[in-house]
Amino acid sequence: MTDALQPPPLRVARPAAPAASAEGPRRVAWSGRGMAASDGAGVKLTRVIGQPALADLDPFLMLDEFGSDDPTAYIAGFPDHPHRGFETVTYMLAGRMRHRDNKGNEGLLTAGSVQWMTAGRGIVHSEMPEQEEGLMQGFQLWLNLPAKDKMTAPRYQDIAPEAIPVAQPAPGVSVKVIAGELGGVRGPVEAGATEPLYVDIRLEPGASLDVPLTSGHNAFVYVYEGAAEAGEPGQALERGRIAVLSDGTSVRLASKDGARLILVAGKPLREPVAKYGPFVMNTTDELRQAFADYQAGLF
Repeated sequence: MTDALQPPPLRVARPAAPAASAEGPRRVAWSGRGMAASDGAGVKLTRVIGQPALADLDPFLMLDEFGSDDPTAYIAGFPDHPHRGFETVTYMLAGRMRHRDNKGNEGLLTAGSVQWMTAGRGIVHSEMPEQEEGLMQGFQLWLNLPAKDKMTAPRYQDIAPEAIPVAQPAPGVSVKVIAGELGGVRGPVEAGATEPLYVDIRLEPGASLDVPLTSGHNAFVYVYEGAAEAGEPGQALERGRIAVLSDGTSVRLASKDGARLILVAGKPLREPVAKYGPFVMNTTDELRQAFADYQAGLF
């Protein structure tokens, strides 16, 4: 998706100082809701990360949830737009989305599939619905790349639904493991410096789960069905609420009546972030070069 080009000013965020590693269970450090937004050709969505209350969570730059059974809310899709300097992770829960880019790559995202796109030095692509009715639902996450990898060659990891393994680490719990490892099951995505964990967890009524997490990695939980509790002590999270977790080596998740949620964690890069529309670099000079390259047709 685009986070469409807009005039300056440019935003440069400085890295936070490294925090001391923490042991033991995590708690909810902050909780909130996303804000209504639109992107692409006016597609309505909820911006969960990348909004005023939660600008980013190193290495995560943006999280959008899209979901509607009204085709007028999504049919215009996301026409051609550029990216440089980060990765986009599209996880489809329902619907069909056709991807095309200026390198001749093409693919179809169906319900349950994932596309992990490394934009690297530059790509121009489109994401267009391949349906005229029915539910379109899913997430797109923007994941930063370290400075050394920002100008790497673009690549795609298109993961079909049947290629995403499911762990059952506790009674009444099933987990789709997209990236990282949980319950002895490893996800199919090959990731780099940020060492991401990305899992989709289903909790049946009364179920609970303790998820091991790497100390020092930033992590969040987002509930998209039902209601859950996260952390120690448990904090209630209804549908549509994100919880940013404190540091620690595990998080406890539970649900009285059943829930589905995503849990995402990653190693912070602690590098300056210069972000402008669809480009994420480390300096304003690099951003200006990205615009010049794009306008010169070098992507």
